[in-house]
Amino acid sequence: MVSPAPSLPKAFSQLSLAEAADLLAARKLPPVEQWHPERSGDSAMEIRADGSWYHEGGRIGRPAMVKLFSTILRREPDGSHVLVTPAEKLAIAVEDTPFRAVEMKSEGTGEGRRLVFRLDTDDLVMAGPQHPLTFGRDPDHPDPRLHVRGTIGNGLEARIDRALYYEIVGMALAEGEGDPAIWSDGVRFPLVDGGAGDGGGTP
Repeated sequence: MVSPAPSLPKAFSQLSLAEAADLLAARKLPPVEQWHPERSGDSAMEIRADGSWYHEGGRIGRPAMVKLFSTILRREPDGSHVLVTPAEKLAIAVEDTPFRAVEMKSEGTGEGRRLVFRLDTDDLVMAGPQHPLTFGRDPDHPDPRLHVRGTIGNGLEARIDRALYYEIVGMALAEGEGDPAIWSDGVRFPLVDGGAGDGGGTP
C-alpha cells in the first residue's frame, strides 16, 4: 500500500529550514526503481504543463489522489513516464514536467545558502548535490528546473515557477561576480548551463 504525501503541519512560509529538513528526512517513498512488473498498459492519464492531472479527459480534482499517484511515478530510460507498482506498469503522458516548484525558502547567503522548494504535491526538495538546479543554455529563454528524484539527467523534474526564477536571479546578481550563479547546500549552480559534462553544478 502506498500512502500519499502528508499535508504540511503549517504554511510553507512559516516553516523554518530545520523543520523543512526534518520533514525531508521523514519522507518515505515507495521503491519504484526496484519494481519491474511484467504486466504493462496505458493509464489513460496525463499531466499537463500547468501541473494538473487528468484521467480520460477529466481533471482529477482531489489533491490526495494526485499526491498518491505522484509517489509511484517513474521516468524510464527512454524518457517516457509510467505509474508503477509491484503488479503493473502503466504509461502516463507528461506534457512538460510532472511537478511544479511553487514556493521557495532561502536561508543563508552565498556559499552558505540553502534553497528548499515546495512542489505542487506538497513535497519538499532541497536543491543540492542530489537535487540539482538547471536553467537551460539560452539566457533569453530560460528553462528553470529542479531535479526531484530518479536518475539525474533523466529523472523526474519540477518546473520552477517564473516568479521563483526571478527571485533566484535577483539573489545571484546581488551576490555574484562574473557569471551569475546560485549556491544551495554546497553546490554552485550557474544560471546559464554549460556544455556536456557540466553536471548541473559544481561543489
